[in-house]
Amino acid sequence: MPYNHIALIGLGLISASIALSIRRKDKNTKITGTSRSLETRKKADELGICEVRDNPVEAVKGADLIILCVPVGAMASVVQEFAATLKPGVTVTDVGSVKAAVIAKIIPILPTGIDFIPGHPLAGTENSGPESGFATLFDNRWCILTPLKGCSSEALKRLRFFWEGLGARVDEMDAEHHDLVLAVTSHVPHLIAYTMVGVADDLANITKSEVINYSAAGFRDFTRIAASDPTMWRDVFLNNKDASLEILGRFSEELTSLQRAVRRGDGELLFDYFTRTREVRRRILEAGQDTDAPNFGREKND
Repeated sequence: MPYNHIALIGLGLISASIALSIRRKDKNTKITGTSRSLETRKKADELGICEVRDNPVEAVKGADLIILCVPVGAMASVVQEFAATLKPGVTVTDVGSVKAAVIAKIIPILPTGIDFIPGHPLAGTENSGPESGFATLFDNRWCILTPLKGCSSEALKRLRFFWEGLGARVDEMDAEHHDLVLAVTSHVPHLIAYTMVGVADDLANITKSEVINYSAAGFRDFTRIAASDPTMWRDVFLNNKDASLEILGRFSEELTSLQRAVRRGDGELLFDYFTRTREVRRRILEAGQDTDAPNFGREKND
């Protein structure tokens, strides 16, 4: 590990997985962490995730790298708590799914001499809490860094090396581009999943238990996505409003076109459209970002 002391602010799935992945590589790196929730701190302590501290100021004391693992809407307030106590030369990063809004809120808070390098590991599950973490979460997954103009090249190099040490593949892009890309690949798909599950829940009054009992694989996958942390996803949409609305507009246009094709019985358009989208799936498999194992690699009872 390129850091002697790493502080984790927030003790959920991602931070627990970071700690476990670090321990896979290096038993000697000091890892401290904290959470607003006393229950979460106790659970993390029981699991031996890290040296648990009662508050952010204690957690970051003496740290070389600070990783913000809280919802994006809470990042600025937590940084405000410890910003004045940071030692010069420390690197601050995050794991949030939105970058531009976070940068705008955090940069004015941090003192000079601190490198803030926003980051986003594209890994996770629908589960939350420190008990959900596992050491291989980042293996062969992408971590996107969005370094700011004037960022220390040495600090950026160390952070890249850190994520690569956790098994991730690292890429760099500007914050606005990141937010647009993630609106396509993550944010709007989540909103669609939430919507479809909400529609099914409304229909439950008519269909009684049939929506639950007869759920096919497509709907079950929607429910898996829709089971994600509501606080995190609320903050994502509130902080990536412009990009999300742009992609939602495009989605609505595509949906209207397909709706028209179904109404008119235009099988040729539907077939061509589904053939094109099937190709996207093939390219994702070729990139190693999913598995073509039966049932998406899940065990039969999952």
